[in-house]
Amino acid sequence: MPTKKQASRQLVPVEVIEQRILLIRGHKVMLDSHLAELYEVPTFRLNEAVKRNRRRFPDDFKFRLTADETKP
Repeated sequence: MPTKKQASRQLVPVEVIEQRILLIRGHKVMLDSHLAELYEVPTFRLNEAVKRNRRRFPDDFKFRLTADETKP
């Protein structure tokens, strides 16, 4: 039987995820803010988790944007 917390979480529709995938320098990427939103955590917490657990995340998981790439 699911817990209350599990019951309140719903699956994210594929369309929502697909809309957040960007093509940058020939790589499909998602912004940290979009991932944090999907996991329902603040962006800084997601980034903290990645920093604390570097070995768990492959190198291609982390992708730094240039200043020009961050402009709208």
